[in-house]
Amino acid sequence: MQLVIPPSLELLFDFSTLETELAQSKTPLLPLKNAVKSIYDKQVEQFQAKQNIVHLIRERSQAIDIILTMAWSYYNLGENAALLAVGGYGRGELHPYSDVDLLLLHDAEHDLDDESGDNKEFIENLHFFIALLWDIGLEIGHSVRTVDECIKEAENDITIISNLMESRLITGDNTLYEQLSGQLSPENIWTTKDFTAAKIEEKNKRYLKFNETAYNLEPNIKEGPGGLRDIQIIGWVAKRHFVVESLKDLVGHNFLTPHEYEQLEHGQNFLWKIRFALHILCKRHEERLLFDYQRELAQQFGYTDNEGKLAVECFMTDYYQTVMELERLNEMLLQYFQEVIIFSDSDAKPIKINRRFINYKGYIAATNQSVFRNYPFALLEIFLLLCQDPELKGVRASTIRLIRAHCYLIDDSFRKDLRCRTLFMEILRQPFGITHEMRRMNRYGVLAAYIPEFKQIVGQMQHDLYHAYTVDEHTLKVLRNARRLFVPEHADELPLASKIAHYLPKPELLFLAALYHDIGKGRGGRHEELGAIDAEKFCQLHDLNLRDTRLVTWLVRNHLIMSMTAQRKDINDPAVIHEFATLIGESQYLDYLYMLTVSDIRATSPKVWNSWKDSLLVQLYNLTKIALNKGLENPQQQDECIRNCKAIAQGKLLDNHYSQASITQLWSWLPTEYFFKFQVEEIVWQTQAILDIYKQDPEPLQHLENSSTNKSIILIKPHKERGGTEIFIYTLEVDHLFAMVAATFSQLMLDITEAKTITTSNGYTYHTYFVLEGDGSIVTDKERIEMIRFSLEEKLSQEQFVFPTLTQRLSRTEKQFSHKTSVHFDEDLENNQTLMTVSASNRPALLSHIGQALIECRVHLDNVKISTFGERVEDVFIIRNENKQIITDIKKQEAIRRAVIQFIDEME
Repeated sequence: MQLVIPPSLELLFDFSTLETELAQSKTPLLPLKNAVKSIYDKQVEQFQAKQNIVHLIRERSQAIDIILTMAWSYYNLGENAALLAVGGYGRGELHPYSDVDLLLLHDAEHDLDDESGDNKEFIENLHFFIALLWDIGLEIGHSVRTVDECIKEAENDITIISNLMESRLITGDNTLYEQLSGQLSPENIWTTKDFTAAKIEEKNKRYLKFNETAYNLEPNIKEGPGGLRDIQIIGWVAKRHFVVESLKDLVGHNFLTPHEYEQLEHGQNFLWKIRFALHILCKRHEERLLFDYQRELAQQFGYTDNEGKLAVECFMTDYYQTVMELERLNEMLLQYFQEVIIFSDSDAKPIKINRRFINYKGYIAATNQSVFRNYPFALLEIFLLLCQDPELKGVRASTIRLIRAHCYLIDDSFRKDLRCRTLFMEILRQPFGITHEMRRMNRYGVLAAYIPEFKQIVGQMQHDLYHAYTVDEHTLKVLRNARRLFVPEHADELPLASKIAHYLPKPELLFLAALYHDIGKGRGGRHEELGAIDAEKFCQLHDLNLRDTRLVTWLVRNHLIMSMTAQRKDINDPAVIHEFATLIGESQYLDYLYMLTVSDIRATSPKVWNSWKDSLLVQLYNLTKIALNKGLENPQQQDECIRNCKAIAQGKLLDNHYSQASITQLWSWLPTEYFFKFQVEEIVWQTQAILDIYKQDPEPLQHLENSSTNKSIILIKPHKERGGTEIFIYTLEVDHLFAMVAATFSQLMLDITEAKTITTSNGYTYHTYFVLEGDGSIVTDKERIEMIRFSLEEKLSQEQFVFPTLTQRLSRTEKQFSHKTSVHFDEDLENNQTLMTVSASNRPALLSHIGQALIECRVHLDNVKISTFGERVEDVFIIRNENKQIITDIKKQEAIRRAVIQFIDEME
């Protein structure tokens, strides 16, 4: 065998020496295995030296060609058989751990089921050959077929025909290869129309797997929207229709402009670099850009932290902007293929829409190439027309290209043009299509051009587990959620919000606030303040009146306040409600803020929104509405709240035949704060349960003041209206109770959303917990409830507290994030309590460890408000000293801080 080695490959590896070694060796395993490793090591070195990525992947493909040719020759498989490269390898694209996709093509005379005569030797050598490829370290994907078998399989599978279209001969019988190639044309199999339709359907199904967004925080660089597969689809369809060998050839067919080809090439090379680096880093075939690798790759590629952004966020922003541009090109080019190939035989006549646009086969199109140059405002008008006519399926490909090419016209004079300002606001006022068209405007680059601040958040990621989307994707999801509240078909999702939507006077103000609420992110400083400044300028430019401008600006500036109040403060406290109502000022502001808040939280991550947050926000809204209607000058006093609560609860208990004396006696042991911390229904439920256990008791209730008999109660009730499962524990006071219960819940994989504790003057304690399952659902299953009850009873019965064995482990993604623990104290003099805010990494049994720290410091715990932000928590603990007094001593606070941090650090 005489191999021709390209001179460039001689610099990679000495193939001539390898050829000599093989000729002298009894087995090809060791020489070829060493060669594969040497080629890999050399390419890693070249990559780290920043050698051209296109050269590297082509070079690897050529080098593996030679390795395979030598192995094929060693086993003498050449006669009446051929070795073909297919798939990505067939295109000459090979990354360090890419599958080496092979087709072993043999003639019909070699019946692989017949192991007699010459066939036996061929089959044995074939098996030796395939085994050798695995043994030398190649990840191969192979099939062994005749030409007829290939055609039969390809007729029924779009993936197989796609792979075969890119096949090339590595070594062996060229006649067989030509026979196969001759039968793969559109005249024989898969017409261009059918092939194109199947590829578009395949792409749509693939997009669904990734939630139809390129902005997943751990994207798949090959299969995800805007990934390498999107470029390959363009190549497959182009090859089928135009019979071209490369994307560059499409420029000559006027299918791609030179600039578009440059964008495709730049995007492909960028993704190739990432993929090549991923393979080296993982030492395996890996296409997912996981959190595990993002920081290290950012460092490898030279990214550094800058003001407002981490290096990894800068790297991922470049990634998202690249795939977004590739996704845009893919959409436009496949649209073009549909028009040219699938809809080419349609004789539909263009329908005039106005002097600038026509309806062409269901797609809106510019009447001529000069429309946007002559009428720049038409760059916005086209999206308004799409909103107004739901029968339009989209934008014609040639018009998409025109829009992209004329975005430069959107400058300051364009934004000041009354026609443009009016068109943009009209889009936001449409009853249908707002979200769809805003997304389309973002894809075509119009939105970022019209709102320059928006350009700064396009593709901007936040490197955490709380925000599942980039800032621009999150923003458009908030807009979608807000718009969805006005659709009657979805009224059952959020009944209160849908009710408000019926009488909200100007929905477009809500939509504007949604567009601007996070627009200040990534610039350093408080994003809500920066966004409010931008929003005010926009409103003034678009001639909104002073009241509307103030509302939008206020919403952007305060878009976090309702969520923070509901999740971190005791909204049963009248003082908290009055403070919040004072900030809101009027009912209409409350309506808009509530709708923006629920839309925002629901767009953060599929895992963030749950029934508990829903119930908290509804409760806060209703209480604030009452306070506003009553008048801020007449706030409800705590004493009044307590009197009302007692009166209503007592009435319900008397109706249920409980005696006045027993109620009065039981309540006399409770601190007054119990009656504003808990709702009437909870007080009735708990009081009934406690009174019931003494009905058969010979010891009168009034004698229990100094009793040491422990009469424990555990009540569990799914509470759909409150958005969680309520667990009430009544038992003798013990220091470790909270730590024990929290640890037990962690073992049971339950998440605590809120905890309240009350200690009575006769030595008992009321512990109330709201919990959810790990997936955010309410605990309703009877067997599950009984298991929780049994676990708690078992722990309560133990004379000595034993910290349970930790069963939960951190997920792969959680392990990638670590936050420094911080502890902050605020003194609430009015309520004689201290608020301790703990910010830390979210870890299993965290609350239990904090509870143990409080025990050590002899601190009394009244309440806990749990807020989880992905991998980070910010929990608020309402605490007092051992004498039930506010903790103001700085030394005491510092001792608590050190203990909390120490107990949390021990978890790491």
